[in-house]
Amino acid sequence: MTSSPSAEPRSADGRPASFPIGRSCPFAPPDAYAAMREEAPLTKVAIPGGKEAWLVTRHADVRTALASPAASSDARHPAFPALGDGEQAVAADLRPFIRMDPPDHTRVRRMLVGEFTVKRVRAMRPAIEEICAEQVDHLLSRPAPADLVGDYANRVSTTVICRLLGVPTADLEFFRRVTTITGGRSSTAEQVGAALADLFALLDRLIDDKAADPQDDLISRLVTGPLARGEITRSSLLSQIGITLNAGHETSRNMIPLAALTLLRHPEQLDLLRADPGLWPAAVDELLRLLSVADVIPLRVATEDIELDGATIPAGDGFIALLAAADHDPRAFADPGELDITRSERHHVAFGYGVHQCVGQNLGRLELEVALRTLFDRVPTLRPAVPVEELPLRSASAIFGLEEVPVRW
Repeated sequence: MTSSPSAEPRSADGRPASFPIGRSCPFAPPDAYAAMREEAPLTKVAIPGGKEAWLVTRHADVRTALASPAASSDARHPAFPALGDGEQAVAADLRPFIRMDPPDHTRVRRMLVGEFTVKRVRAMRPAIEEICAEQVDHLLSRPAPADLVGDYANRVSTTVICRLLGVPTADLEFFRRVTTITGGRSSTAEQVGAALADLFALLDRLIDDKAADPQDDLISRLVTGPLARGEITRSSLLSQIGITLNAGHETSRNMIPLAALTLLRHPEQLDLLRADPGLWPAAVDELLRLLSVADVIPLRVATEDIELDGATIPAGDGFIALLAAADHDPRAFADPGELDITRSERHHVAFGYGVHQCVGQNLGRLELEVALRTLFDRVPTLRPAVPVEELPLRSASAIFGLEEVPVRW
């Protein structure tokens, strides 16, 4: 059966309530998520552009919906629930693999997945440790208060993903500008297109360089492999490299400072990590669950009815699987609002679920672990320079985060 209309939150004019809902606290999802999860776990909302879509809020339902073969990620569908002004038009035109369905998605993902295996990512640890050490040096060279976002996290995340891809990192601010525009919900299709044109011009030159002189990097392997064999077009390759760079930079750029601040607010958890560094991998998963910064990335359209627990997403309707709502579901996690790095439950959906689960999750985990561990080992007296309430939230972005985090030591 479909969710009862009477259970849907309504605005004053009787229409479904507006979405997205901004966070008021950087360490927790909006309070409205809990109300929806308990009272109307499948909730219809009004989204930008005049469309309506369903919100899926319970952990089990999110996994069911995202694993369904009827859950389409194709941005060309009229009901695709885009939350940004230019998001659908650009995604429908460029077709990054995260906005494709099988078999196209499967074919492109297969080209990338080998680069992010546990074994290959583990071999990157020394390089990531070197990068993080260099960027802590940079942070400590800045006059206090320094910005944990611009002076550390942005530099770490950009350098790591660029080194993996084989992209020069001379202008770190360039990549920050591109990802800010392309990930911003208020960016128009024209603004996103112009930012991507600048990025693609850089990548286009790199493709020629790698074809002439291949290096030990992802772009070289894609150019001399799938592109050379005619398995992918040049324009599609540009899109896939672009989304890999964008996603690899943006998620870590937001998670590192937010996770660091979370640990500073829980000194007893940080003491556990200092006493037993073997807890770091578990701590990373717990921070990913608690913060769920990619909350609204899973945008889908139901190509057939999708049956949930007591409700149905009707065929032809768009829906959004709310990762933060699922990761704070008390049915799946005891005391979900609490940070507990010894938590035994490891089935969070911070990286999504199903065939579109984040291809770079192994790298994301390692990068977050090394970035945080290096930071706290090297700067044991790190502390916020302003009250949390004064920190500017990055709410108008596809990936949640903080604009800046001033710190002292």
